[in-house]
Amino acid sequence: MRLVRRSLLALVATAATALAMPPAMAQGTVLRVVPHSNLAVLDPIWTTAYMSRNHGYMIYDTLFGTDENGKVKPQMVESWVESPDKRLWTFKLRKGLEFHDGKPVTGEDVMASIQRWGKRDAMGSALMQFVNRMDSPTPDTFRIFLGEANGFMLEALGKPSSNVPFIMPKRIADTDAFKQIEEHIGSGPFTFKRDEFKPGDKAVYLKNTKYVPRSEPPSGTTGGKVVHVDRVEWNLALRDAQAQLNALQKGEVDIIEQLGFDHYETAKADQTLQIPVWANMGLQYMARFNHLHKPFDNPKVRQAAIAAFSQDAFLRAQVGVKELYRPCGSMFVCGTPYGSLAGSDLQMKSNMKKAQDLLKASGYDGTPIVVMKPTDLASIQKLPDVAAQLLRQAGFKVDLQAMDWQTLVGRRAKKDAPDKGGWHMFLTAWQAFDVWSPIANPTTDTRGEKSTWFGWATDDKLPEIRNQFMRATDDATKKKLADQMHARMFEIGTHAVLGEFDQPVAARKNISGFFVHNGNIYWNLKKQ
Repeated sequence: MRLVRRSLLALVATAATALAMPPAMAQGTVLRVVPHSNLAVLDPIWTTAYMSRNHGYMIYDTLFGTDENGKVKPQMVESWVESPDKRLWTFKLRKGLEFHDGKPVTGEDVMASIQRWGKRDAMGSALMQFVNRMDSPTPDTFRIFLGEANGFMLEALGKPSSNVPFIMPKRIADTDAFKQIEEHIGSGPFTFKRDEFKPGDKAVYLKNTKYVPRSEPPSGTTGGKVVHVDRVEWNLALRDAQAQLNALQKGEVDIIEQLGFDHYETAKADQTLQIPVWANMGLQYMARFNHLHKPFDNPKVRQAAIAAFSQDAFLRAQVGVKELYRPCGSMFVCGTPYGSLAGSDLQMKSNMKKAQDLLKASGYDGTPIVVMKPTDLASIQKLPDVAAQLLRQAGFKVDLQAMDWQTLVGRRAKKDAPDKGGWHMFLTAWQAFDVWSPIANPTTDTRGEKSTWFGWATDDKLPEIRNQFMRATDDATKKKLADQMHARMFEIGTHAVLGEFDQPVAARKNISGFFVHNGNIYWNLKKQ
């Protein structure tokens, strides 16, 4: 009887302990993800890095979204009215919007969020050029008064990728746009577990049980953000591509955001894994020059680099799998409404002799070119090696400096001279949705140090054409102006485009609910 009694007491104690377990221990269904990079910047407008954007989509919501076909649809907005002269926009918020601290979302929160975003984002900055003022006549409405009509209001508010106009509480959004926020409270489908966040180790998100999703099916960043798991864990420590695949095959993780190209065929052949279709527009590789410092303050030097850069060389080395890449000379992405090739002969007919001649004519003095190389981002880490080889063949001296991606992200924001901690060139990838629009594409902003993206190109002619584009309302005029912008960008050498590719995602077969969204989004997913 004593043994029985002791057993009963033990069971009671065990049950009591289980009831007393904190929510972090009673995890429920956990989705374990290997993101493409470490998460270091938590302010979603501080950088265009996709990790910060992805973090933003977990905890914040947006006024509008963009579906898989590029159509803007309402998200936090219930309805809106545009005045006949297109200068007054009145928006009504849908019911049930609540921040994670329990306070309702109001028009005041929206206005503060838009204003802060508009100081850091290329498209936001363009929109704010037209805004005279905003107000909120009632808690659930806000109005935007334009000094002049434009043709991209909803496109801007529904911008799906970096930087995204996420909505946060006014007290947080009032933070100086050039100072990172310290609180991370949104109204989105997940809450951020700040107490479990360890940079370089893990980030944790919990299901927001109070979130009210829309009724429409998910598509892009639109539709119902329905969460079917209790907890999402980002494994920030697992950076080796082979180790990531091993962990996926063993069931230690559920999803790899960026499957290493070298492991694509292996993953395809594994019956326990899937390669879900999550993007329909792909990504674009590019090399960005620092226009502030010699020698890339000289357009002839930039043109020499562009002429030296063979897209095939980059694509073969970095991607390798023929079905996953394609050359393309359009800065606005091939196959899109503005997929122009105007002025792209320098890129598409690149040749080393031309590059050498251009560099000689520029008066290049042998300054070593600091090219930043990320060591832990598999999707782009081979690009700098190819760039260094081609630049050297053209006659450049190259200083290839290795660092992790988050260090690179921080360093590229510095305007210091390259020999004092700055840089000359970095290589990156953009999702097509980020660069196909001549307004959203950050490389079209050529206001020098006032530009919203790193590289700080300077040109007076391009902004004039861009301003005309922003005011255009018919498609034919927009296309003509986009072609003019495209030709001018090649003429001044804003950057080099290095081709397009598809980035495969790998997941366990027990994960379902994937949909096309051209990013990294974790609502709608189920784990069986």
